[in-house]
Amino acid sequence: MEQSINDFYTDYISGDLSRKEFEGLIYNHLVCNQEKTCLSHWKRDEYEDYLSWFYPRLHKAIDTYQDIGSSFEAFTARFLLISSKEYRGRITSNSITEYSAWSAQVHELYVHEEPPVYIHTNVENIFNNISIDRYGKKNTKHLLALILKCYFYISDDFAERIALRFGFDKRELLEKLKKMRRIRQDKDDDLYQKKERVNTQFLRCLVYERKMTFFNENTSAYNKLKQKRDKARERLDNMRRRMKNIRTEATNKQIAEVIGISKGTVDASLHRLKIRWKKMSLKADLN
Repeated sequence: MEQSINDFYTDYISGDLSRKEFEGLIYNHLVCNQEKTCLSHWKRDEYEDYLSWFYPRLHKAIDTYQDIGSSFEAFTARFLLISSKEYRGRITSNSITEYSAWSAQVHELYVHEEPPVYIHTNVENIFNNISIDRYGKKNTKHLLALILKCYFYISDDFAERIALRFGFDKRELLEKLKKMRRIRQDKDDDLYQKKERVNTQFLRCLVYERKMTFFNENTSAYNKLKQKRDKARERLDNMRRRMKNIRTEATNKQIAEVIGISKGTVDASLHRLKIRWKKMSLKADLN
């Protein structure tokens, strides 16, 4: 005759079963007797997933049982019912979160970064011209300072194409970019973490909006979610404003350190490039 959960409990109380053996027998009993539980209507795979989630909680459940009239088996059945509702709630919440994440399109992200838009069709010619000094000679140090200034947006592949087009030594240019990234590592890591927090906050807003669709408007649950959603949106807007003020370019001092020249030289080079860029841009617009 198959033993019941009450029989296991009696053996455990009498000392015939260790705590580990007792918990294992209960688990095996539940696995093999789904039709005798309150979850007989669940699909088998869902039931097994639930038991795997339930098993660690079984240890604490045993300690909370007090023999004040109801049997241990009745207590286990009641605990099974209550915990199954918690499990279903968590699964639903996770499903909503997953749905919200997958439904979020890249172009809708609050932290979506628009790529630089160049309005000129002859940008390459402009770069060629701004690299010419007052004596008509090509000054690669001007361009090198500009490249290092914008290191954050320059990949190794792009750097190789720059080197090929403007006559830089490819290895030397990649090494300087690598050195700049090492110098800026802490700043870049901090920026990445801030972006991840903004992404998380954005998805939190989507989750609240998705959950609101499960309730009728003006109900207590709907209004609570709406209040949370509004606060989350306000926080997200504040985070986005702070993100806009974060600078991603290298400082002139860092550029000077990488190139091996004085900061004043870098200041003057970038200033001349800026003025020449404005002149060439204006000329391009007029043409």
